[in-house]
Amino acid sequence: MAKLVLIRHGQSEWNALNLFNGWIDTKLSDKGIDQAKQAGALLKEEGVVFDQAYTSVLTRAITTLHYALEEAGQLYVPEEKSWRLNERHYGALQGQNKAEAAEKWGDDQVHIWRRSYDVLPPLLENYEETVEVQGKTYPAFDARYADVPFGELPLGENLKVTLERVLPFYEAKIKKDLEEGKNVVIAAHGNSLRALAKHLEKISDDDILNLEIANGQPIVYDLADDLSIKSKKMLGA
Repeated sequence: MAKLVLIRHGQSEWNALNLFNGWIDTKLSDKGIDQAKQAGALLKEEGVVFDQAYTSVLTRAITTLHYALEEAGQLYVPEEKSWRLNERHYGALQGQNKAEAAEKWGDDQVHIWRRSYDVLPPLLENYEETVEVQGKTYPAFDARYADVPFGELPLGENLKVTLERVLPFYEAKIKKDLEEGKNVVIAAHGNSLRALAKHLEKISDDDILNLEIANGQPIVYDLADDLSIKSKKMLGA
C-alpha cells in the first residue's frame, strides 16, 4: 500500500506581508523555515519513509522539501522539479496586498478569485506586463521555463486551469510511482495541492471553495492498490 504525502510550503516572505505571490519567486520567512522543519519532524514521528519526492521550480517549495526531508533524516530521497507543480498564477493580482485588493474590489470578489474553481483573476495582458515589487517580477523569461512552450506560460489562472496543468504531470510521473507501491512526497503550493486534492478526493467544484491547506502541515494519504484513498491524516492538526 503506497502513501502519498502533500506538504504546502512554509510561510513565504510575501505570505508574511499579505501579498499575492503566485509565480513570483520568494523565499521562506523565518517562520516558514520553522514550519518546514516541523513538517519533517512530524513525518519522522509518523515513520513515513519515502522513495520519491516532487516539488515545483519555486524556491519556497524546494527549500521546504529540503528542510522537511533533512529533519526526517531522508535528504537522500530522489527528487524531481516541475513547473506544473507551481502555485496558481494570480495574474494582475500578483504583488498586490490582499487587504488593499479587498478594499478595491470587495471582500467577496477577492475571496471568489482566491478560492473558486473556475473564476479567473484579472489577467496580465502580456508577459511584459509585470509590476516590480521589492525587486521581484513574474519570471516569464527565467531559465527555469526555457523548455516550456511559450504559449503554455500563464497570464493568470483559476483552480480549474491549475488542475489542467498539474494533472498531466501527476498521471505521467506521480501516479506511476504510486502504482508501483512507492511512497511519494510532494512539496508544493496551496493551490497546486488543492487542485491535486480535488482530483484525488473527488471534491465537487462548489465544495473546493472551502478547502484550506495549512502551511507546513503534512497530509498523509494511505492508498489502496487502485489508488483510491483508504485513509487521510493531517499531521500536527
